Amino acid sequence: MPRTLVTVATYNEIENLPELSGQIFAHLPETDLLVIDDGSPDGTGEWAAAQAAENPRFLLLERGAKKGLGTAVLEAFRSAIEGGYDYLINLDADFSHPPALLPLLLDTAVREKIDVVIGSRYVKGGKIIGWPLTRKVMSRGINTWARLFLRLPTKDNSGSMRCYRVDALRKLDLAQIRSQGYSFFEEVLFRLKKRGATFREIPITFTDRVRGSSKINKKEALKALGLLILIGLER
Repeated sequence: MPRTLVTVATYNEIENLPELSGQIFAHLPETDLLVIDDGSPDGTGEWAAAQAAENPRFLLLERGAKKGLGTAVLEAFRSAIEGGYDYLINLDADFSHPPALLPLLLDTAVREKIDVVIGSRYVKGGKIIGWPLTRKVMSRGINTWARLFLRLPTKDNSGSMRCYRVDALRKLDLAQIRSQGYSFFEEVLFRLKKRGATFREIPITFTDRVRGSSKINKKEALKALGLLILIGLER
């Protein structure tokens, strides 16, 4: 069994994290779980700290304040590299991504020797539940644009449910990554592609959160789009 680190970035996810962490360990009992909490005022960090004190496989990085989703995943990359892990799996904290598919992501990466396996909404068999038509259209448009402009071979470039081979992450210059927010996921695919990484997408059913509130807004989306334009000019 390869050494695997599952990572979850949290901000006000006390309604989701206890159940999610239980499901992660149920599906991947030999994994370590790293929670990166940005000073959640709802008690998420306190609950995670109590778990970390009791379970050596439960790890917590407390950052004290909101610093952006992209920077949280970068911290996860550094933790996986410094910790000597073989694979890193990232997913959202709100049950948008099905924990039951974690073993499939890992098995695909190991068996097929793939650098990045993406839980994809946009390959055959993938779907989205709970989004209004406007959000579906916007997401499709951004993913198509990113694929064409950044010349990415993948269809779901903004989704965060992914399994990364840590040796592929070691080839990146993490200081070069500009994105602090949601454009991080497109940018990291772009930079991995430039270093010869291989990709595979497996279909998932993405379900919009039913507990807690979404963190994305129009300002974040526009900022992400602007950053992707700048990144794409590096081709």
